[in-house]
Amino acid sequence: MAGSCDTCAYLEYDEEDEAYYCSVDMDEDDYSHLAQSAFKGCPYYTDGDEYKVVRHQL
Repeated sequence: MAGSCDTCAYLEYDEEDEAYYCSVDMDEDDYSHLAQSAFKGCPYYTDGDEYKVVRHQL
């Protein structure tokens, strides 16, 4: 897998539902392709670690 959803920048908390959801803007075709794909990594994964660059510079 490209990365865990727990560290993805698109994972957002919904206070009303008290749950986390993926906020990537995809349509039904994109979701269907992603769900049926043999590739297990998420093509939309973006590392949400804002300090990754800073740690690299130290």
